[in-house]
Amino acid sequence: MLIAHVSDTYPPRTGGIESQVSDLATRQAAAGHEVHVLTATLGEGGERGGVVDVERGVAVHRLGTRLPFDLPVNPAEYRLITTTLRALRPDVVHVHAGVLSPFAFDGARAALAQHLPVAITWHCMLDGVVGGLRLGARLTRWDRRPIALSAVSDVAAARVAAVFGGPVAVVPNGLDVQEWAPDPAREVVDADGPLRLVATMRLAPRKRAVPLIEVVAAAAGRLEPGALRLDLIGSGPALAQVTDRIERWGLSDTVRLRGRLTRDEVRAVYRETEVFLAPAELESFGIAALEARVSGLAVVARLGTGITSFIGDGTNGLLVADDAGMADGVVRLARDRALLAEIRLRNRQECPELGWARVLAAAEAEYSRAGTLVLN
Repeated sequence: MLIAHVSDTYPPRTGGIESQVSDLATRQAAAGHEVHVLTATLGEGGERGGVVDVERGVAVHRLGTRLPFDLPVNPAEYRLITTTLRALRPDVVHVHAGVLSPFAFDGARAALAQHLPVAITWHCMLDGVVGGLRLGARLTRWDRRPIALSAVSDVAAARVAAVFGGPVAVVPNGLDVQEWAPDPAREVVDADGPLRLVATMRLAPRKRAVPLIEVVAAAAGRLEPGALRLDLIGSGPALAQVTDRIERWGLSDTVRLRGRLTRDEVRAVYRETEVFLAPAELESFGIAALEARVSGLAVVARLGTGITSFIGDGTNGLLVADDAGMADGVVRLARDRALLAEIRLRNRQECPELGWARVLAAAEAEYSRAGTLVLN
């Protein structure tokens, strides 16, 4: 099968969509498919305007252009996408969408104009924009287009269904389970030491890095001095605000800013920590939380997010309603080490069914559905 993925962003940019599209494309290529990626993201050396990189068996078409702030768009993108798809004639076009994905939606429009099978996977939560998108879909008749719609979790799919109506499947994010599995020989728990927390995120408002620091401050204020340690992994535009809150709350000895780390480095940190904190309210899936759970960490996350598809309250971690609840959860785990040990043991022994085999099968099912819709 010749598969064409369309995504505004792609490596060398870092983030959830970028890593998931890259990993999906790579695994499809390894399975014997011919895989192309059309993206507005420039290459490592600034490749753009149609340059094709071959990366891990995937042909990456760099259709972006140089713009301020490295925005992943191109005024000529519709023409470039149309020309590329016409040359490739793919069996399916898999579009990866967020709330604002101009390149991806130009890809969908170009594919539909050529009567190609189109599958769109939403990698975001549509909270706050469902009404406007529903009206726009009806006015433009996008709710009647022959598109196989999916999202990365049940909760994200419910929002997409509210916009477009009709069936919305789930194509979850994937994980190399063996890569993240804990090493039994390295399990070290010090019941008398500080509770070791970790959070991995882009330091940006949507991920709520600043409120996370305030959660830790609230929890630390209810415990003995030195009862908590937080490793915060990631970088981004909110770094200065995060640093300010750490100083304001006197958390310099509690919070360690680790910056951006490689996957191997993240796994090494997880081997030395016990609890993963996920404060985001609009988390469509939560791949970092899944990595933490598979690594054997207890996860404290928000209710109503995609994380609830693999975290059960009181079994794999704690699900909370708000920031105050998250602070309560941290205090609870710091004081109840028996509960923490029970959760961590369960996570180390029971692996969720979210390996790449399931993801590849779900994607292929959507490709078949997209082909059927075009024929009808």
